[in-house]
Amino acid sequence: MSAASRFAAITTSEQPSAVSVQFGQVIVLGGSVAGLMAARVLSDHAERVLIVERDDLAAINVSDEQIAADPVGAVGPRPGVPQGSQVHALLPSGQRQLERWFPGFGQQALDAGAIDPPLGTNRFYLDGELRDDPPTGPAAQALISSRPFLEALIRNRVLALPNVRTVAGRAENLLIENGTVTGVVVDGVQEWADFVVDATGRSSRLGDWLEAAGFPKPPMRRMNIKLNYATKLFRRPADAPVWTCISIANPGPGKVARIGGFTPIEGDRWTMLVSGYAEDRPGRDADEYRERCVRDFPADFGDVATTAESAGDVVTYHQADSRRRDYHTLRRFPARLVAAGDAVASFNPVYGQGMTSAMLHASCLSEYLRSEPDLAKPALSYFADVKVVVDAAWQVSTMADLALPHVDGPYPRGYRAIQWASGLIFKASMRDRKVNSRLGEVTTMLAHPSALTTPGFLLRALAVGARA
Repeated sequence: MSAASRFAAITTSEQPSAVSVQFGQVIVLGGSVAGLMAARVLSDHAERVLIVERDDLAAINVSDEQIAADPVGAVGPRPGVPQGSQVHALLPSGQRQLERWFPGFGQQALDAGAIDPPLGTNRFYLDGELRDDPPTGPAAQALISSRPFLEALIRNRVLALPNVRTVAGRAENLLIENGTVTGVVVDGVQEWADFVVDATGRSSRLGDWLEAAGFPKPPMRRMNIKLNYATKLFRRPADAPVWTCISIANPGPGKVARIGGFTPIEGDRWTMLVSGYAEDRPGRDADEYRERCVRDFPADFGDVATTAESAGDVVTYHQADSRRRDYHTLRRFPARLVAAGDAVASFNPVYGQGMTSAMLHASCLSEYLRSEPDLAKPALSYFADVKVVVDAAWQVSTMADLALPHVDGPYPRGYRAIQWASGLIFKASMRDRKVNSRLGEVTTMLAHPSALTTPGFLLRALAVGARA
């Protein structure tokens, strides 16, 4: 089956059917979005699901009612999510998966304080110019909230499942017998399991554990993006003319690449991000942050930074690289073990692909478990599906990052031709609704990137570009 067909199956909104209990106890390492979504899927296939997380999830858990009553004070960033204070985006494809696994999630999130901006309050700037035709349709729909708020709502639904429990602890190693994972060592204690998911994020130690057990480590690919950004919260007045604003400045002669954005979040607030690359580093000083907003971004940013009431300090974040661990290339791998989320791949966060990719990995896990797999063998079909998701996100984000002057590869085969076609499509999207819509579906992970390479689409983009 083609990658596009697999991607369509993975991103479906249809409720899974014909689920069966295949395990006694399963263990999920990591209680962030990737781990929570994996636990939700596994709850259909196991008698018991144990989430192992360094943060005490049971202790920090608060109800939807508490969140709705005090959306600012009820939830905050977890220590285990250092980037939790930064701007996060749930792409429409991720929202679709939340509705699939938790029917009614979108409306419940809105009831608890998530934002649905009024029509006409969104703006999108490209190289300083306001686009008159921002993305529309499914690609323009998304739940808007802070990361801690959204994660808390997901956690509520997962921990409410009768066969899911959580324990605070640190995973130290795997238990492997005869090529099959049989459990995990947690703070020196052996926990048995019929199946294990590693969702411990970018710092995953799974490769080291595999190597120590005599298995090969997955090869890792890195792209050194040297991203720096800073986020600050502001009070948002109810009559604000602009609620959401995105600004993308592409690199070029005499131009510096910068991405910024502000979005409305729960508690009548804005969260605003300004970014830079390499030596262009936003700092924590509030005056310097305000100066950047006025100097380097469209006037909407300066208006918020200079007139809105501050609601928090400037918080900075640095990510040196995008990275992927290519588990799909391994042929020697323990049975009853998979990895998900950032433990497999993490991308330049300014494109908002992280949480959505984690949710799609959960869909891959569901596809695998419902296929009646031979559990005595490695989960190769699972990793093949995850590769489809990773490839789609990697292609979108790294093609943009390769245009940055400080990024020196690795370049994909046929990079120059891909770069030319991508530039053509992007320019055509500025003038043609159909091209714009298709591009939006790909960048929001509703459609596979191959949707941009069909002959009819490329001819349309070429014709529009020629007229321009």
